[in-house]
Amino acid sequence: MNAHEKVDVVTDTKADTSSRDTASSQGQGVGDKSHTQHGSNLDQAYWYVQDSQNVVEATPRELRSLRRKIDFWIVPIMFCCYTMQFIDKVSLNYAAVMGLNKELKLKSNEFSNAATWFFIAYLIAEVPNAIILQRVPVAKWLGVNVILWGIATACTAAAHNYATLLAARIFLGIFEAAIAPSLILISSQWYTKSEAAPRFSIWYAGLGLGQIIGGIVSYAFQQVKHPAFSGWKIMFIVLGLVTVVIGVVTFFFLPDTPMQARFLSEAEKVMILKHVAVNQTGIRNKNYKWSQALEVLRDPQLWLMVLLTILISISSGVITTYSATLIRNFGYKPPTAALLNMPSGIVSIASTLIVGYGVRHTSNRWAWIAACCLPGILGGGLMSFAKGNKAAQLAGIYMVNVITATLIVIYQWTGANVAGQTKRVISVALVSGSFSVGNIIGPQTFQAKDAPDYIPAKITVLATQAAAAVVSVVLFLYYFWANQRKAPVSVIRENVDAGGQSEERLWEDQTDMQNRTFRYVY
Repeated sequence: MNAHEKVDVVTDTKADTSSRDTASSQGQGVGDKSHTQHGSNLDQAYWYVQDSQNVVEATPRELRSLRRKIDFWIVPIMFCCYTMQFIDKVSLNYAAVMGLNKELKLKSNEFSNAATWFFIAYLIAEVPNAIILQRVPVAKWLGVNVILWGIATACTAAAHNYATLLAARIFLGIFEAAIAPSLILISSQWYTKSEAAPRFSIWYAGLGLGQIIGGIVSYAFQQVKHPAFSGWKIMFIVLGLVTVVIGVVTFFFLPDTPMQARFLSEAEKVMILKHVAVNQTGIRNKNYKWSQALEVLRDPQLWLMVLLTILISISSGVITTYSATLIRNFGYKPPTAALLNMPSGIVSIASTLIVGYGVRHTSNRWAWIAACCLPGILGGGLMSFAKGNKAAQLAGIYMVNVITATLIVIYQWTGANVAGQTKRVISVALVSGSFSVGNIIGPQTFQAKDAPDYIPAKITVLATQAAAAVVSVVLFLYYFWANQRKAPVSVIRENVDAGGQSEERLWEDQTDMQNRTFRYVY
């Protein structure tokens, strides 16, 4: 564990035991005029704690019990959302091996273009998301978008040519753009920086489950033989309906903030807010600050994070969109190709959970990213140069799926290292948009003229993974340098031990660059 994360532990303990709440009614002061006049720079969570009538001293045992309760209520919903967003997104991959291309009479690169336009729409939609997510309840916004993309998925069954397929994919991209920034913001509200890592990994493991379920669903619907209604059309309708149900559950049961969690008592709400105050990243502040928006443009960490995300996503875009197609081109029949794609999900789940728990106990996010890139490099090499060896190429596809674990580290890293509510919302949208940039580039490396081996695309996987490993090391060096320029660890620890780290200061809406006591984790 790094020195700056040890400071988090010290501050964490003080935050649990040092401050006391002043009397008032339950949470009514969150929106009071007096609060707006005297503390617009303070997070709503600060006022909630101050207005609570509860005097809470959380013991480690109570915190463990509270974390389990929170895990039970919010993580499964986020897991289901992420599982369905992945299945709905890559369902086009499975539909391709089920005869969609032939039935819609797609020509040349039209299938690649349909996959690409999903991410173009996704990228454009991140612009309004960067503004909306600070102004509206995050979980409600997520729930609405899940419902809408479920409808868009079901409507894909009505596609009868390239234009209608493209329209369905564009709408799907617009609505799915809310998923990553929303889940990053929601997850960061409930846990300290080190606690958040395995929770991020659990809901992100929905990607791996999506790969497994997608293979089963594709195989099952390929058994449907109906002249008027193809199996891929039924698949889109079923997936869309399941997504709509999950969206309704998200809207009504996933709380927007800890202050609004109906499953927590008043004392528990205060307890968790004090516990996460150490993050110094806030819960909710509707004050839009242009100074924080402009700071995004001059923050080196964010542009390095953007570059890292693009490099990782180029490879993930290739694998998630074309894995079933690649396996089919090895000489397997479509139903078999769908089933052989399922182990990719097992690899994704295993690597994601291992990395999440590794970060929780050892930190070293940069090293975990670099380590995951190594199997990606080797897998890209096998895919590119083991021509004629189906087993080696298949192993290469599975190995490249290890890189999926790196993206959740990037998401959690962004949530942990960016403070200031306006800056945070823009930053998570920016990183999420970078994911779509990589996925726009990735499918375009698959050109019809390169079929059936697609060697340029496979070499792209190898090269981008090597570059991503280098960028992760550069990020580590930057964070180490940035922490050296802030207040020394010893000074921060002395302030904490002396009670100098007041609760008010912990909830100030300052950016990570403005706050001299903010420590970057790496």
